[in-house]
Amino acid sequence: MDKEMQDKRITYFYAIGLSYEKADAEVRGHFSLGDVEKQNLLLQAKANAIDSLVVISTCNRTELYGFAEHPYQLIHLLCENTMGTVEEFQEVAYIHKGKEAIHHMFRVGSGLDSQILGDFEIISQLKFAARKSKKVGLLNSFTERLVNSVIQASKRIKNETELSSGATSVSFASVQYIMNNVEAISEKNILLFGTGKIGRNTCENLVKHTQNSHITLINRTKTKAEEVAGKFNLLVKDYHLLEDEINNSDILIVATGALNPTVFKSLITTKKPLLVLDLSIPKNVNEDITELSNVTLVHLDDLAKITDDTLEKRKSFIPAAEAIIDEIMSEFNAWLDTLKFVPTIQAIKHKLNGFKTSELNTQRKKIADFNEDQAELITNNIIQKITNQFAHHLRADGSSDESIELIKKIFQLETIDNA
Repeated sequence: MDKEMQDKRITYFYAIGLSYEKADAEVRGHFSLGDVEKQNLLLQAKANAIDSLVVISTCNRTELYGFAEHPYQLIHLLCENTMGTVEEFQEVAYIHKGKEAIHHMFRVGSGLDSQILGDFEIISQLKFAARKSKKVGLLNSFTERLVNSVIQASKRIKNETELSSGATSVSFASVQYIMNNVEAISEKNILLFGTGKIGRNTCENLVKHTQNSHITLINRTKTKAEEVAGKFNLLVKDYHLLEDEINNSDILIVATGALNPTVFKSLITTKKPLLVLDLSIPKNVNEDITELSNVTLVHLDDLAKITDDTLEKRKSFIPAAEAIIDEIMSEFNAWLDTLKFVPTIQAIKHKLNGFKTSELNTQRKKIADFNEDQAELITNNIIQKITNQFAHHLRADGSSDESIELIKKIFQLETIDNA
């Protein structure tokens, strides 16, 4: 009985989360999820009978896409596995349900909801998150098809529009800021601390745009820094030399994945001007360094405010990108609508087969030379034509929910809906 009740519980698809739009870097840091936290959240969701869940956490957003009876189930999972509270979440969060949630994933995955318009880095995060969910059995056919549709939209927008034209991203914005605010950039000592994805991209942009050969890399795991340095013939120093290297630098770029600050005022003894860019979420540079008059601290959120000709040009491609999203989302929603009426069509067929069996039993008794095979063939063909007619109507009908309810009423059907 419990299993039957569980199967019948009504769940809805939700997108819950917070992003740069309403949550500043500090608050986003409270809800940031590392790989371990993501895995724990997924396992907890599975233990709580959540059917499908995808988790993404980047420097700009943390989001959960999944099925639940109430969004609080997903909010609770997020708060249980981060430093964030429900009260804090409610102040800055968004909750989308059903087709709104579907549309939100399309906008996020297509770069339309990125902090820097057309930044597509999120799509690889979404792919990776879906794979993680599938591994633990938390990716149902609905969510898998939705993620694949969003990937398809993202590819088409990249190929058919210039929404991502020009080298504008968080990593490029940081290099652009340096170039606009530092004189004789090619002669400055630059230290890049952290060689994750943003660190690697920033490094590539530094080499490409600054013609600077004084770039040093430090990473907690030295081999990772050496991999990046090898591509660009740069210098790598040991982690224990971080303090020395900071004080030898004119520019410090911090792009680590640490959950707590790694750079403090106490590390800085240099008296020459030092520009510090913190590209990390949570923040990895303690605000106390701004007490030093020779230090300038710039955070990721400040960099994202940079508007240039490239971004202005990108805005003109928003309608074309939205048209592609509308087209692929319509295809997804059409597929979704067919799922709704499949149980109804099956129930109609079951009901008609019941009528057939009853009628054939009656006629078998009345007719002496009753032709069993012929009667079976004719009635099966009629049943197939009737069910095809209903299926065609429901597929073409925009208000299929109302039609389904009417058909159920007429035929007195009992179906278990998959919400």
